[in-house]
Amino acid sequence: MIEYQGSVFRPPSEANSLILQATLGCSYNKCTFCAMYREKRFRVRPIAELRKEIAWARDNLGGVRKIFLADGDALTAKASFLHEVLDCIREAFPRLQRVSCYASPQSLQIRTVEEMRELKQAGLSQYYLGVESGCDATLLHMEKGVDGDEMVRVANKASDAGIKLSTMILLGIAGRSGSDRHAKESARVINAISPRFVSTLVVTPVEGTPLWDQKLAGDVDELTPIELAQELRTFLAHTDLKSSIFRSNHASNYLALKGTLPKDKDALVDVLDEVLANPRKAAFVPDWLRAL
Repeated sequence: MIEYQGSVFRPPSEANSLILQATLGCSYNKCTFCAMYREKRFRVRPIAELRKEIAWARDNLGGVRKIFLADGDALTAKASFLHEVLDCIREAFPRLQRVSCYASPQSLQIRTVEEMRELKQAGLSQYYLGVESGCDATLLHMEKGVDGDEMVRVANKASDAGIKLSTMILLGIAGRSGSDRHAKESARVINAISPRFVSTLVVTPVEGTPLWDQKLAGDVDELTPIELAQELRTFLAHTDLKSSIFRSNHASNYLALKGTLPKDKDALVDVLDEVLANPRKAAFVPDWLRAL
């Protein structure tokens, strides 16, 4: 059977996917807001362990259609290892439609376009990239490890390889003073990447992270739902995309919105304008229903 090691995380759209821990933890693990893998030391799992788990899933889970390779940085593993995993997956699940994984900017830096193209041909066709912000000062403060231009460069490597990108922007991460710039610069970077999917999450200080320590010291401005709505409105208003699916359906959000950009851009902005004009009537998700 599959014995998951430590906490396991996945994107909302992978709710029905088989999760395989190809790697444990995150090789970078420095982002100030992220507590997901701080209890783990990064390592690549032995291929023999994965073969046993894949065989068990083949025999017990029926027709698996989607697989998510956890943990936070599977793309960092050697290409030869990933090919072994993908070969085993394809053999076990002939009706498989998609294999996906998280991709950090650091893993995209070390992967060549040709490597990613070959991995796509083997089945790994979608990456989830936490852009978080396009503002250089905000990226530096959260210790993301890259600036906005580098984020665009590495993301475009994946696009050149034919990979579908699902990108995330972190609302509220720049506080009140940096909110407008964060929203506009994030739109600039997303426009340059032109991903297939764009989603927004709301930053949430979590115990055990540097962001939590900053909050205890009084150095974190947590935006109100109205301020977050304004930030999201600014972000969406400055997008200029060809065809991207937008979602704010992560459990951290106060507003659950969806649409296709640019087709639904004006309608989404109108919804947010109505929220800003009549905040008491806004259908904000209550705090007790929100989560990471």
